[in-house]
Amino acid sequence: MQRLERADPEIARLITAEHKRQNETLELIASENHVSIPVLKALGSVLTDKYAEGYPSTRWYCGCDTVDSVEQVAIDRAKKLFGADHANVQPHCGTSANLGVYLAAIKPGAKIMGMNLSHGGHLSHGLKINVSGQFYKTACYGVEKETEQLDLDIVRKQVLEEKPDILVAGASAYSRKIDFEAFGNIAKEAGAILLSDIAHIAGLVVTGQHPDPTPHSDFVTTTNHKTLRGPRGGIILCKSKWAKKIDQAIFPGLQGGPMMHSIAAKAVSFHEAMQPEFKTYTAKIISNAKTMASELMDKGWRLVSGGTDNHLMLIDIRSKLPDVTGHDAAIWLATAGIVCNKNAIPFDSRPPVQASGLRFGTPAITTRGLGDDEIKTLIELVDKILMSHGDREIIDQAGKVVAELCKAFPVPNYNM
Repeated sequence: MQRLERADPEIARLITAEHKRQNETLELIASENHVSIPVLKALGSVLTDKYAEGYPSTRWYCGCDTVDSVEQVAIDRAKKLFGADHANVQPHCGTSANLGVYLAAIKPGAKIMGMNLSHGGHLSHGLKINVSGQFYKTACYGVEKETEQLDLDIVRKQVLEEKPDILVAGASAYSRKIDFEAFGNIAKEAGAILLSDIAHIAGLVVTGQHPDPTPHSDFVTTTNHKTLRGPRGGIILCKSKWAKKIDQAIFPGLQGGPMMHSIAAKAVSFHEAMQPEFKTYTAKIISNAKTMASELMDKGWRLVSGGTDNHLMLIDIRSKLPDVTGHDAAIWLATAGIVCNKNAIPFDSRPPVQASGLRFGTPAITTRGLGDDEIKTLIELVDKILMSHGDREIIDQAGKVVAELCKAFPVPNYNM
C-alpha cells in the first residue's frame, strides 16, 4: 500500500476507505463474503501480466508454461471438489458461465426455462432485459402462493407444457433446499438439458450441507465468491461429452484472455474448501442463518416460506411495517452499519426498486466469527431500528453496538 500511496494516492485512499468500511460494518448481503489473505495475495500477483488465450498446452502466446500449470491445478481441484468430469475455470463471472452453457448447448431462439426472477431466480436465467432473454425464448416457473416454496409436481407440469431446451435449476433469493435429483428427472422426461446454477450454495454443496446437483445435471455453474469464499469469478462443470463445446464457448466464443491472477486465486479457494475446517464453517453458516431466522420470527417478522434451509432469508417488511419499503429499511440499517439489500418477495405488489422485502445472509458474518449470542444482539438492533422508522437517535445507539461487534470480530484480512 505504501507504494500505491506514492504512485496513486487517490486510489490508495479509496481502497483504504473500503478496507475501513468493511471492517466497521456487518455484511448481511447473502452474495458477499470476506476472502482470505492467501486469496488476496494470488489476486494481486504478477500473474495479471500474462496473456494466455486458449487453454493449458494449447495457448496462442508463448511463455505460458507457468500459467498452464496454474490453470491445470485450478481445473484439477475444481473437478475433485465438485466431483465433475470437466471444469472450465475461465469465466469472469456467474452470468458469463451461464451464457457459456447456452452458447455451447443451444442455438439462438431456443427456449430457456428458469425460476421467475421475482420469486428468487437470477437475471441470467432468462430475464427479458438480459442477453439470456434477448437471444433466447424464455419461460419460467415459480413458487406457490400459499407456501412460497417450489412444488415440483407443478413445476413438472409446467416444464412438460413449455418443453424448454434448457431447464435451469437454481436461485439467488430462495431460502429452501433445491431437489436437483427431481429436477434431473423432470428434465429427462421433458427432453431438456439441465443446468444447475449453484452460485449461492456452492460452499454448502461441496461440504455436504446441501444436495449435490452434479450427478443429475448436464451442466453446473457457480460463482467463486458467496458461500465458496473465493475471488469474484465463475466456473462451469459438465459431463465429458460437453467439454470441448464448453471450452470453445468460453474461448473464443465469449472471452479473450483469461484472468490468470483470478484463476490462481480460485485455485487457492478450492484448496481452502477441501480442508476440514471449511465444512465446520459452512455448517456454522446454516446454524447462524437458522438462529437469525428464529430471532426474526420471534420478534414478529414474517419470513418468506417461513424460514430457511441455507444461508439466506427474505424478510417481509409489510408484516410489521406495511407502509415501509425494503428500500427505506435497507438504508436505515446501513446507516447503523448493518449492510443488507432490498429484495422483491414472491407476488410483491411493489416495484423492484422499492420492494417489500429485505434479504439477509450469514456467510460474511460467519467468516468473522459471529455466533448465536452476537446474532441475537444483531437482530435486536435490526428490530429496534426498523420499528423506530429510522429514528436517528436509535440508529446512532445501534451503530455504537455494531462498532463494538466489529472490533470484537474483525475481518480476517483486515491487518494484512
